[in-house]
Amino acid sequence: MTYEHLDVVVENEVAWATMNRPERLNALNPKMVDELRDFFVGLYWRRDVRVVVLRGAGRAFCAGLDLKDRSGSNAQAGVGESLTGQRKISEIVMAMRRCPQPIIACIDGAASGGGFALALASDVRIATPTLKMNAAFIRIGLSACDIGVSYFLPRMVGSSVAAEYMLTGRFMGAERAYQLGLISRIVEPEALESEARAFAADMLYATPLGLRLTKEALNHAIDANGLEAAIAMEDRNQILCVQDGDFSEGVRAFLEKRVPDYRRG
Repeated sequence: MTYEHLDVVVENEVAWATMNRPERLNALNPKMVDELRDFFVGLYWRRDVRVVVLRGAGRAFCAGLDLKDRSGSNAQAGVGESLTGQRKISEIVMAMRRCPQPIIACIDGAASGGGFALALASDVRIATPTLKMNAAFIRIGLSACDIGVSYFLPRMVGSSVAAEYMLTGRFMGAERAYQLGLISRIVEPEALESEARAFAADMLYATPLGLRLTKEALNHAIDANGLEAAIAMEDRNQILCVQDGDFSEGVRAFLEKRVPDYRRG
C-alpha cells in the first residue's frame, strides 16, 4: 500500500518506517493513525521483513495527537463512536507488540503523548540529546493512562517513577531516560541511522524463527505467572528452533566465522 504520511522502505529485510509530517512535528492526524495501524497489523503476516526501524522525519519523532486537525475528533460523537475512534489509535501499539518483528525506535526531539506511546511500544529505543518525552495527555484535559502508556511505563521504570511522570505530564530528557533504562543509546542526530543499522544487523544474525520467538517470549515473560511459566515458554521455543532448518546454518556460520545465509520467506 502507498501511504500519504508514512514512508516505508524495505532494505535487506529491514523495514524503515518514517512518519512524514515534519511541518507538524509528525503529529498524529486521522490519516497517519490509519496508516500506522495498517502497517503494523500487516507485519504479522510478512516474512520479507525481519526487523522494523521506526522514526520521524525532520526535527521530531512524534509530537502526539494533532490538536489542530480535528477531522477525526470524538468530542461531539456518541460513546460508541468515540470508543471506536479511540480503538483505532490504541490498536497501533497492540499491533506493534503482536507483530513478530523487533521494532527499533529512533527518537530525535519530541516524543509526546501518542509519540511517547509509540516509543514505549517499540522493543529498542535509541535517542538523541534533544529527546523530550512525556505523557502529554494529562496536560490537555485527559487521563495520562492512554495508548498503553499505563501498561508499558510502570513495567519499565517502576510504579513510583511512572507515577511521577504520568501524574504531572513532566518532560523526560535523554539523560534521565537513559538512567532509567528506557533508551539503549544516546547518539548525535547524524549517527542515529547508523546506530539503528548496527542494531538491525546484529538482530539479523539470529535465525528468522529464533528472532520472532525471542520477541514473543519476552512479551509473555513480562506478564508470566512465575518462573515456571516463563521457562515453559523458553523450552518450547528452543525445541521449535532446533527443529527449524536454519538452526544448522546458524551453527555452521558461527563456527566458520561468517554471515549466516538463512532461508528467505
